Formats: sequence, structure tokens, C-alpha cells
Amino acid sequence: MYVCICNAVTERDIGSAVAEGCGSLRELREQLGVGACCGRCTGCARDVLKNSLHARAPHQLSVSGSQPMAA
Repeated sequence: MYVCICNAVTERDIGSAVAEGCGSLRELREQLGVGACCGRCTGCARDVLKNSLHARAPHQLSVSGSQPMAA
């Protein structure tokens, strides 16, 4: 699904950005242009970002084997 029509950013694009280390709406804006034009997509982009971060979190174990700290 398209999240940002102005910059043709999809949920998949946001998921890929999270996999590459993106962790905030500001970083999404800098990397993908989300919310940089009309701003209507920021709510949806924030939700997709949270879901992507949450889905990724169980796979990110630290060296000690404990869960990562929440951002």
C-alpha cells in the first residue's frame, strides 16, 4: 500500500528503511521524503514505522542475549 503518494513511498519501502537502521519519522523524511510535501501521510507513516520497528525488535538481540531497549 502507498503511504506517501507525493513521493511514491510504500509500506514495503518503510520496512526496508527500518531494516537498514531507520528508526524515526525524521529519518524516514530524510531518507524517503515521507511527509516532506503535503504532510498528510505522517500519521500513517508513523503507524507503519511503529509496526515495522515492533516486528523487527524480536530479531535484534544484543551480544548478551537480552532484548533491545525500546526507543
